[in-house]
Amino acid sequence: MCGIVGLHLRNPDLYPRLGELLTGMLCEMGDRGSDSAGVAVYGDPTLSPPGHGCVSVLEAEPTAEAIGLDVAVSRHDETFLVTGDINSETLLAAVRAAYPGALIAGFGADLAVLKGVGHPRVLTENWGLADVQGWQGVGHTRMATESAVTPAGCHPYAVGPEQCMVHNGSFANHATIRRELRAAGVRFDSENDTEVGARFIAHQLAQGRDVESALKELCAVFDGFYTLLVSNRDSFAVVRDAIACKPAVIAETADWVAMASEYRALAGLPGVGAAKIWEPEPEVVYAWTR
Repeated sequence: MCGIVGLHLRNPDLYPRLGELLTGMLCEMGDRGSDSAGVAVYGDPTLSPPGHGCVSVLEAEPTAEAIGLDVAVSRHDETFLVTGDINSETLLAAVRAAYPGALIAGFGADLAVLKGVGHPRVLTENWGLADVQGWQGVGHTRMATESAVTPAGCHPYAVGPEQCMVHNGSFANHATIRRELRAAGVRFDSENDTEVGARFIAHQLAQGRDVESALKELCAVFDGFYTLLVSNRDSFAVVRDAIACKPAVIAETADWVAMASEYRALAGLPGVGAAKIWEPEPEVVYAWTR
């Protein structure tokens, strides 16, 4: 049992409130998973300055001197953000070269990923999440079932440029698919089943698929029970397995689209009383684009 939340803002007047709203949503899901949590924030000018690459790093303390580029490094509890006026893939390669043992929690333009072990109320305060702004945010509270409680096991899994995935449920055939992806040259950072789903989607996107077709392919290949939320800097998509036994609810207004594992995470959103609210159907991909 884990908790998923996501918020896609359509109204720019709400951008300054993204962190405040996302904090409330994530903390409401604390009792669905209190051992660790993570967020992906799109569009905060402090965490990931416009036009700059950003790499989120765990299990190392990076410095500009070691990386060898003109970059800024900021610490947010257990996560370090490395940003610079440079292509994110180039920046990622430099960080990996300097810190081969580090865990890359995310990378891309306009994206910052923060992860940590502990209760989401503590973590969101340590991150200063309520003060963050932007146009989109995704969060996850974890109750570990498939791997150890470590930063490497936290969601979101952000394994492609500006891409991330959060997951409630379990994939039964993840070991087989991991072996197949490794044979295709895909690297892994953990034994978490969620990472297999994230790597599979990133692999599909890298081969030219769009998000909707990649998620449909995942539904055809993966066995298990799951609700998934997948995002990049311009899109936001939700899908459930064929049985749809893991809870999910979507709400939509002219100002925003949101989803969560339970309605109570959405109850504090502005204008929710007038929102269209529904439970996503099995294996139907729901997607929105900026």
